[in-house]
Amino acid sequence: MTQSNATHSAVEESTVAERLSAASDVHAGYIGLDVHKASISVSIAEAGRQAPEFHGEIPNEPKAIDKLVRQLSQRFDGQPLLFSYEAGPCGYGVYHQVQATGHDCEVVAPALIPRKAGDRVKTDRRDAQMLARLSRSGELTPVWVPTPEQEAVRDLTRAREDMKAIELKARQRLGAFLLRHGKVYAGKSKWTQAHFRWLETVRFETPVQQVVL
Repeated sequence: MTQSNATHSAVEESTVAERLSAASDVHAGYIGLDVHKASISVSIAEAGRQAPEFHGEIPNEPKAIDKLVRQLSQRFDGQPLLFSYEAGPCGYGVYHQVQATGHDCEVVAPALIPRKAGDRVKTDRRDAQMLARLSRSGELTPVWVPTPEQEAVRDLTRAREDMKAIELKARQRLGAFLLRHGKVYAGKSKWTQAHFRWLETVRFETPVQQVVL
């Protein structure tokens, strides 16, 4: 090993040691959560280097999550805990619920989770244990979590964008349907009040096509 490589290796080992030491000073336990629609797999990594313990699976329900947090708080004598789970379709409900109990929670970016080469076997248990272990070593990258108010505005914005896309597609389909049957608007601008009044006057020979309109 060259001197530069040895120095680089020593720096890496020092950095890992510093992460572990700093993490142990802040949290008594690191809780990995593999969150799904109906269930949450739970693993616990205590401060130190021992392998994470698989705690089990609980329903993804507020009551079950509250019970889990109470049990773990008693186990660690009320010391601060850090819960971690991957960002995904289940949103930030678990995050807000855990934060409200006084413990810490982080939602991590799945694409930035370190993974071993060739480690392709994924199970809920293994994912939860991996999150607990990486959280303890400080190797997870949290994402920004919006407040409930910010999330509500985001939902409204997304809903409006979705509705505008649906409206555009519906207008295109209607325009193509009318053109296919020789119904051409003679005005200057479509989708104005005048255009809508014209649409109300359009008649087809068959009742079925009128239904389509």
